Amino acid sequence: MAAYDVIVVGARCAGSPTAMLLAQKGHRVLLIDRATFPSDTMSTHVVHPLAVAALDRWGLLHRLAATGCPQIDTYTFDLAGFNLAGAPGTDDSPFAYCPRRTILDALLVEAAADSGADVREGFVVDEVLMEGGCVVGITGHSKDHGSKSTEYARVVVGADGRNSVVAGAVHPHTYNERAPLLAIYYAYWSGLPTDGRFESYMRARRGFAAAETHDGLTMVVAGWPYEEFAANKRDLEGSYLRTLSTVPEFAERLRDARRESRIMGAPTPNFFRQPYGPGWALVGDAGYLKDPITAQGILDAFRDAEACARGLDEALRGDRAFADSMQEYQRARDESALAMFDFTCQLASFSEPSPEMRELFAAMEDNPTAMDGFARMNAGTISPAEFLSPQNISAIVGRA
Repeated sequence: MAAYDVIVVGARCAGSPTAMLLAQKGHRVLLIDRATFPSDTMSTHVVHPLAVAALDRWGLLHRLAATGCPQIDTYTFDLAGFNLAGAPGTDDSPFAYCPRRTILDALLVEAAADSGADVREGFVVDEVLMEGGCVVGITGHSKDHGSKSTEYARVVVGADGRNSVVAGAVHPHTYNERAPLLAIYYAYWSGLPTDGRFESYMRARRGFAAAETHDGLTMVVAGWPYEEFAANKRDLEGSYLRTLSTVPEFAERLRDARRESRIMGAPTPNFFRQPYGPGWALVGDAGYLKDPITAQGILDAFRDAEACARGLDEALRGDRAFADSMQEYQRARDESALAMFDFTCQLASFSEPSPEMRELFAAMEDNPTAMDGFARMNAGTISPAEFLSPQNISAIVGRA
């Protein structure tokens, strides 16, 4: 008999909630990660309002609020001639946050442990075990003292990011692939308040954004087309600062600020992977990844953790066949993600706005309701398919 019902590999924004939710249902869960927490990781940081709502459902929002992370109630967009500002959330969940991952991830790991999951930090998976084409467990070792162990489970979940060891072992079908579109880098600055705003700026073949995080710091992320990746990497600091200087008003604010960290980042591919198979499942970036320009990663991770845990719970309890419940997980994930995936890839292409889009931007500037809708689309609160529908665009332009 397997010692565990589920082993979750990866304990960050997808893995810890998946483990927590399954343990709360009474399943025997082992959660492992090669890192020890608190631990940093590259991230766009933003917890959009629907992800904040998930933290609230899980009883964890008060823990994040207690860390002193500033609330964000407004998303602003400087679109080279058009200035828009709107509320990204709902009446029930009006705020976003931009937490350091050292704080958010440690909070989630603690919540998984509190729920009853066994947690092993600093544990490296060496091999995903298979019998008759079905995943049955893992072998690995402790980074501290090198001791090796083998653990068996009814299901192994890969929540270990784009380079998932679980995905690498099972070779899932990959679809909707697109090459990297942007090279995106960020750093932390002091003395650069944004006063409750998540600020975005778009210029020709350049874009950047800023939001306040913990400890009086502001995360400033900048990007340029992937074809410039190699050339700009040779002068990363200069490329980053020149991108911020494309908006003189922002550059002026930087003169009173100080960069407190090195510049971090990397290009990101775009893909969907089939998220399940015999004895295995994928969640978060391991199963679905897109350019970070819309900062949807944490929201995607939380949403998929809930859906994956729900499907696994049904299968483990025998209420539904594993293939049926997980096929529903994949269908729901793809249905909710595809419109934002397409919108994100279009935005990351840095293509010039069409005349129709420029007309829409102009029409929104004096329409607070439309600007709220635009902010909510960018936050993932509503689907791009809804906001950019011909009927909605016609109504906004017609009102103007």
